[in-house]
Amino acid sequence: MTEMLDTSQQQSSLRQEQHPLICQLADLILDCWQQNLDLSPYSLPEGLGYVEGKLEGEKLRIENRCYQTREFRKMHLELAKVGSNLDILHCVMFPRPEYPLPMFGCDIVAGKAGISAAIADLSPTSPEKTLSSSYKQQLSVLSPTKFAEHRRLPSWADIFSEFCLFVRPQTELEEQNFLEYTEGMLKIHCQQAIQAEPLSPQQQELYLAGQNYYCTKQQKNDKTRRVLEKAFGPDWAEYYMKSVLFDVPQTK
Repeated sequence: MTEMLDTSQQQSSLRQEQHPLICQLADLILDCWQQNLDLSPYSLPEGLGYVEGKLEGEKLRIENRCYQTREFRKMHLELAKVGSNLDILHCVMFPRPEYPLPMFGCDIVAGKAGISAAIADLSPTSPEKTLSSSYKQQLSVLSPTKFAEHRRLPSWADIFSEFCLFVRPQTELEEQNFLEYTEGMLKIHCQQAIQAEPLSPQQQELYLAGQNYYCTKQQKNDKTRRVLEKAFGPDWAEYYMKSVLFDVPQTK
C-alpha cells in the first residue's frame, strides 16, 4: 500500500541521509537556483511531493521539490532512498517554450559499493538537435578531468549532447570532479537563461517539439520504470513517469 505525505510534514530532507555526493549535489543545485533565478513554487499533482512504498521488503521514500521561473516551466529535484541499499538523485530543468534553452539534467545512483552511475548534460531542444554556439563556447572551457570508467549511454539516448558526462566515479577525487563539472554546467545554464530572448510563435513550436522528443525518450527508461512498478504497480508508475518525471508540455 502506498502512503503519500506532503514534504512539509517531513522533519528533514532525505538528502541528509543519502550518499555524501548526493547531499552535496542537491545542496549545490538548490543554492544555484536560489542565487541565480527568481523562484516561485511549482505545484505537483496532489500527494506526490513525498511518497513512501515498499521495494523488495525495503522502505522506498521519494521526495520531490519543484520550482518555476520566468525562463523555466518546471525545475524538478527528486531524491529517493531504498532502505540502506540505494540512494538516487534526479534533476531536470524544463524550459518554457518561449525560450531557446536546452534541458539540464543530472542523475546519481549510489549503492553500498559506492556510486554506480553519475550523469550530467544539457540536452538540445533546437530543431537542429545541437546546442547554440554560445553554450558550446562556454561548455568547452569546462574540460572535465579524466575518469577511470565512462558508462555507455542506453540505446534510446540520442537526446544527449557532446558535453554529456556519464561515469562511474572510482574515488572521492573523481566524485568531486563530477560535482565541479555539473556545477559549472548548471551555472552556465542559469546565466544563459537569464540572458535569453523570447522566440517567435513559430520557433516556439519547434523548441516545444524538441522538449516533447526529450520527454518521450526519457519515458523509455526501463530501469526507472521497473523500480516504480515493483514498488507501486504499473498504473502508478506510468502516471508518475508522465506527470512528474517527464511530463510533456502541452501545445498552446
